[in-house]
Amino acid sequence: MGTKQFSGLPEDADLTRADSLAREIFSDVANKWALLIIECLGERTLRFSGLRDGVEGISHKMLTQNLRMLERNGLVERTVHPTVPPRVEYTLTEPGRALRVTIDGLCGWTRRYLGDIEASRSRFDA
Repeated sequence: MGTKQFSGLPEDADLTRADSLAREIFSDVANKWALLIIECLGERTLRFSGLRDGVEGISHKMLTQNLRMLERNGLVERTVHPTVPPRVEYTLTEPGRALRVTIDGLCGWTRRYLGDIEASRSRFDA
């Protein structure tokens, strides 16, 4: 399946359609690493090592892949400073900051209902 182009048609934004651009974007950003990277960046500008330290458990490879995907989708801006060695920094773009508001809500929901979910899992797994 190739990269989709936005044609301005309603089906481009229809998440229920397998071939929609919206579903492709949703699939890209709705993974745990992307969500955690966006949450970690917040209003800050961080270097790769700062992100790696801030997102516990992420591998070098997964951080690289997700940063590239977020940059491709216009959610993260990558700035390379012409120093030796090059200094690379990452920050959220305006669309990335807007998405972070939703992610903050999801994080709040998770904290609020963590006990309920844990209890449900215990009952289910018993």
